Amino acid sequence: MLLIAVVLTAIADFLHWSPTWITIIAAVGIVPVARLMGESTEHISAKVGPAAGALMNATFGNAAELIIAIFALKAGLIDVVKASITGSIIGNVLLVLGAAMLAGGIQYKEQHFNKHLASGAVTSLALVSFSLMMPAALTYAAGSQSTTDATRMSLAIAIVLMLMYFLNLFYQLKTHVHLMQPVEEEVDSHPGLMVAGWSLKKSILMLLLATAAVVFLSENLVGSIEQAAKTAGLTPVFVGVILLAIIGNAAENSTAILMARKNKMDLSLNIVLSSSTQIAMFVAPIIVIAGFLFGQPMDFRFSLPEIIAVFASMFLMSLIVNDGTSTWEEGAKLLGLYTVIAITFFFIHR
Repeated sequence: MLLIAVVLTAIADFLHWSPTWITIIAAVGIVPVARLMGESTEHISAKVGPAAGALMNATFGNAAELIIAIFALKAGLIDVVKASITGSIIGNVLLVLGAAMLAGGIQYKEQHFNKHLASGAVTSLALVSFSLMMPAALTYAAGSQSTTDATRMSLAIAIVLMLMYFLNLFYQLKTHVHLMQPVEEEVDSHPGLMVAGWSLKKSILMLLLATAAVVFLSENLVGSIEQAAKTAGLTPVFVGVILLAIIGNAAENSTAILMARKNKMDLSLNIVLSSSTQIAMFVAPIIVIAGFLFGQPMDFRFSLPEIIAVFASMFLMSLIVNDGTSTWEEGAKLLGLYTVIAITFFFIHR
């Protein structure tokens, strides 16, 4: 019944309802669409394997974020775009992964996942963290005179990150597939959570339709959330790092939690980490390159609080996933750090 919100969003946009109402209705509409995307991904992964299935989900889930960021970039909202990039990374490794571990840990005392997959994602995100820090370090060292150099430097770093992203895909899906296999889990004892089998053709069709709906709803959210945030007294930094990141990752949120509840922690972790690395190593570089094409140059010079937040997120996440097991208490710790970061950005520039 919540799918009615998708139609209501189109009506609200056509009739020019207030931004606050459009934001609320579109956010409600994302909930059932994200669930549909999760079910489609589950059926696809059952036929093509968890690594490729999770990669497909991350790709379609991040398509909305990429489209939103490009439209925002064309509108000159560079600071919001930057904040949404760091917010997406932080949101994935803390909010989404934390919620998945908490949801799965409440149902199962201890869950297991592939340590090779986790360690590979941790090293990729560590590479991203240092890469994002370099343009800011150049600015702090050389001052305002380094602005042009930082922009060109960011473009070069974007190309390197994209190259590393495709090498990582080749490693996971071609040369070292055997290391990416899921660990054996106990049989799911909750048949009520299962869904009827879909053919691969139907699963892909439903995933495409759900993705199109997510893109439509997300565009309306971006178009209205800025004014709605001003009405609520929220800053652009908070909107980008927290609100847009949560909205853009709604599909991953639903799917990762659903998989964890079914004791499929490998797939859940794969979804979160694939999405995080894709945002950092593929989506962000594309946005930088698109900025040059649109005449809206964007660099990787992030603020000090954003850099600290990314490093803190990577550090805690690496400590939690290095043993290949997870519990609800570890999920609660990830959510706790995310809450601290959200509080911090709420008070910045107020």
